[in-house]
Amino acid sequence: MEPTILHADLDAFYASVEQLLDPALRGKPIAVGGGVVLAASYEARAFGVRGGMPGRRARELCPGLIFVGGHFADYQRLGDAAIKVLDDFTPLVDEAFADVAGCTHLFGPPAEIAATVRRRVRAELGLPISIGVARTKHLAKIASQVAKPDGLVVVDPNTELAFLHDLPVGLMWGVGPATKARLAEIGIETIGQLAKTHSGALRRLLGPATGEKLASLAWNRDPRKLETHRRSHSAGAQSALGRRPAEARIFGPVLLHLADRVASRLRAKSRPGRTVTVRVRFADLRAVTRSLTLDQPISATAMLAEIAEELVRGVLAANPREKTISLLAISVSQLEESAELQLELPLGLADEKQRPGSRQGLARFGADRAIDKIRQRFGREAVGYGAVALEARRSVPDAFRELAEKEL
Repeated sequence: MEPTILHADLDAFYASVEQLLDPALRGKPIAVGGGVVLAASYEARAFGVRGGMPGRRARELCPGLIFVGGHFADYQRLGDAAIKVLDDFTPLVDEAFADVAGCTHLFGPPAEIAATVRRRVRAELGLPISIGVARTKHLAKIASQVAKPDGLVVVDPNTELAFLHDLPVGLMWGVGPATKARLAEIGIETIGQLAKTHSGALRRLLGPATGEKLASLAWNRDPRKLETHRRSHSAGAQSALGRRPAEARIFGPVLLHLADRVASRLRAKSRPGRTVTVRVRFADLRAVTRSLTLDQPISATAMLAEIAEELVRGVLAANPREKTISLLAISVSQLEESAELQLELPLGLADEKQRPGSRQGLARFGADRAIDKIRQRFGREAVGYGAVALEARRSVPDAFRELAEKEL
């Protein structure tokens, strides 16, 4: 069976975009973020700087480190453009994966297609991209990590286990720092060592589901196919702030920014949701999550922002000693098929403004639809909420990252 699944990964994406936008940063160690490192260039990684690391520690490791603010609009634009390059070769594109089995007669072998994609992304977008090619999604993703930086790895089906088993276990799908540490406690550091470990021992160590999954992946048993027509469970976005005061003048515009991104995606998919969840991370990296489930699903930007702000205020009120926040996130879950909203009679409730069917809710939804139509015709930057536009110009928040949608 020929390896036909591609996994494309933009190298040090945020940092690479910043170096693209400002050529003076090329070849220099840079980090995106502030109080917390969101992404680091390869020049910074050579000093041990990694994403998620406190900014102070990063400066200690790399005294010449340059911190830069993020530019979400450019991340979104360039990331979407890279995926569209894959779309030119096959309709079977699932996030960063592509199955090219049905188009080799048009564009050549998978390895040739992958090489063409890399050349185009470099020429058209100015960004480095690494691609792995294999028979399974799991192995293709690992191959793309091995290919970094700016490389291409094609895994021969005849030697895929030899390739896989020599690699560190941390490259596997689902092995994060905690799992990696637990495996190291029993002497497992490579995928080959994991493959030779009895599945019962892995289930006892990691739990039945995780143990069984990793045991299968270690032998490249991954039957998952690319799914391009799935329904989402939730949609969300988050913003890393560095270290900012826990004040309404800071979190208000950021939450509106996040709500604008999340709600516009919900409306585009005609999938409003009932449960709104916020996550607040403090300066010490401790995070608190709060949720609210509504009687009716919503997808209106202002309404989502107001609910999120109330939830954040509740988090801060419950944590009065916390004066600094480093991250905010909004997600909407329990998504439903869109239905025409019916006007409801006011019931005098304290939370009347949060009711999607109220006059205020319908008016806001109508305004959002008008904004969506303008953006579809003239681009996302053509119109929006004033506070969001102002914050974007000031590069506040420092960096903005959309959460991947959880799919069925």
